[in-house]
Order: sequence, then C-alpha cells, then structure tokens
Amino acid sequence: MKSFSQLCIQAQNLHPELSLEAMLGGAPLSDEELAATPDDRLFSDMTRRIFRAGLKHSLVDSKWPAFETAFFGFDPYKVSLLSDEQIEKMMQNEALIRHLGKLKAARANALMVSELSQQKGGFGHFLADWPVTDIVSLWTLLKKEGSQLGGNSGAYFLRMVGKDTFMLTDDVVTALKAQGVIDKKPTAQRDLKLVQQAFNHWYEESGRPMCQISRLLAHSIGRKD
Repeated sequence: MKSFSQLCIQAQNLHPELSLEAMLGGAPLSDEELAATPDDRLFSDMTRRIFRAGLKHSLVDSKWPAFETAFFGFDPYKVSLLSDEQIEKMMQNEALIRHLGKLKAARANALMVSELSQQKGGFGHFLADWPVTDIVSLWTLLKKEGSQLGGNSGAYFLRMVGKDTFMLTDDVVTALKAQGVIDKKPTAQRDLKLVQQAFNHWYEESGRPMCQISRLLAHSIGRKD
C-alpha cells in the first residue's frame, strides 16, 4: 500500500493541470459547526439525499420548497407522527416527487432522528461525536436504524451535511483494489473494516480529513470521487 505522499505524486502526475489542494477539495465542517446544525436541516438533507437517488439532483432541488411545506419544515417530531392516510394524500400532490416508498422512509427516518437527538442533545451532536476512524459503523447504523440509507446513501448524506467521511464510489473502490486493500467491492463488514483501517493509516500519516483522502484516491487512478 502506497503512502499518502506517494499517492499525491501519482495523482499529480495524472493531473498536472491541477494543484494538490484543488484535487483534495474542501474540508468538512468542524465538530462544533456540525453539532450546531439544527435537526430539521439535517433531516431535510437526509430526505433530499434519498429522493435524489436515481433522479437528477436539479429536479429534486427544484421541488424542495414544496417538500419543506409538506413535511412541516422537516420538524422530525411532527413528521414522525404522520399517518398512513396523510402520506397517501401526499401521493396526490403534484408539487412533490410521488414515490410512496421514499415518502414513508421520511417518516421512519424522522423517528430515528428524533430518538438520537433526544439521546445526544441534538442529532448534530450525535453525528459530530461519532469518530471518523470508525465511520463505516455509522454507515451501518444509518442503514439499520433508518430507511433507504443503505449502499452509498448514508455516506452521501454525511458528506452533504459536512460530516467527514470517505466515499466508496467506483473510482475509490478501483483505487483501493490497486493498493491491495481489497479485491472486490466492499459490502461485508470484514471488507469495510479493512477499508477503514487503510483510511485510518492515511489519516494518521497525513493529518488530512477522510473526505480529502477519498478524493485523492479517486484522482490517483485518473478520476475523482
């Protein structure tokens, strides 16, 4: 497995037109900034990520003001109390994206956000306190306790709200294979732990956030995450 500095050289050789900082991109929010983010904003982004899956982001974003209205400004407690009849009525609202499974997922996720918020004094506090050196376990929790947050959706949500996380895009997975970390797309917990260990090594070596290491890996094979 190459060192972080060796990966930097490899990426720069493939992208001579880009500076290292341009390849690494921006930093995540600080723990203090994330902890201060209101629950309704985090829940709104979680729901928006779910609706973006398989659709043009611009389409979803253009309809989001209507979603904000329909879901009470994404107050998690209020959304968690929606009845089946209320959700089914949303299927008649042409201003929304009428996908019953995703509408129901919002109610399930509202309950998760509410419960974790009560336990930790805010959902933002819960996310901020989770160690990035075990971020794959946070992905697992979101998938298990939430709805439609499996695959890369949980990680995409975390990236959206500013929580430091790496991504397992096709390019990053290809780079991890090239470094001998894994030999196939990691889905089993064993393989995810191997990926986490590799990222932890580069994290400790470089002092860079996980999101920047992820982007560097993607650039190291000529692409980006």
